[in-house]
Amino acid sequence: MKSHFAAIRKGKVHEEVARQIEKLILEKLHPGDKLPSERELTELLGVSRSSIRDGLRRLELVGMVEPRQGAGTVVREISPDVLVSPLAKVISNRKQMVAELLDFRKMLEPPLAARAARNATKEDIVRMEDILRRQAEKLRGGSLAVEEDSEFHYAISTASGNSVVLKVLDVIMDMLRETRAQSLQTAGRPQKSIAGHRRIMTAIKRRNGPAAEKAMQQHLKEVEGMVLKKS
Repeated sequence: MKSHFAAIRKGKVHEEVARQIEKLILEKLHPGDKLPSERELTELLGVSRSSIRDGLRRLELVGMVEPRQGAGTVVREISPDVLVSPLAKVISNRKQMVAELLDFRKMLEPPLAARAARNATKEDIVRMEDILRRQAEKLRGGSLAVEEDSEFHYAISTASGNSVVLKVLDVIMDMLRETRAQSLQTAGRPQKSIAGHRRIMTAIKRRNGPAAEKAMQQHLKEVEGMVLKKS
């Protein structure tokens, strides 16, 4: 089994985990076969269990595997769409899916920003300000600050006080990861992103829920326009 895997370099670890498990499925396994356990995959690939879980979730989202009660993760009957399209593009390059995911963000995140304005602790606010500081530093240095861009939205979700929502947002962000990274390369997009974040931050610090909700709506509308234009 180990001969089917290669050492994974640092970076987007979960994506490489997914690619290597996909390769194993296509070359060796059949529908109904059980994948190695998370512990075994952790040892074989030399990565954390959370990276294994994220990689498996990616494969589950595109329909290659499914978790079964008492049986672990099992290979599904693979559709032609999965075989024709590279794994990383199965979802992100489907413009309609991207549009729907962005639309869902507009339903989800503005109310979260309003809740964060009401519920954020001093520690939450300090964390968000630190994220914006790091985002600004990276932009000044010519970096896209993709991770900080996502981290700010996660921080708002955390400050809203609902841990379930954080998990939902994590799935959405993961599905949009590559599309968002591409859109951040559009001229002016990173600057618009941090400007939107600062408007949201100002409203949260003032404990102004309606203003935070409106600022998030405006931010996501700008993001949607640029992402769909780029995708």
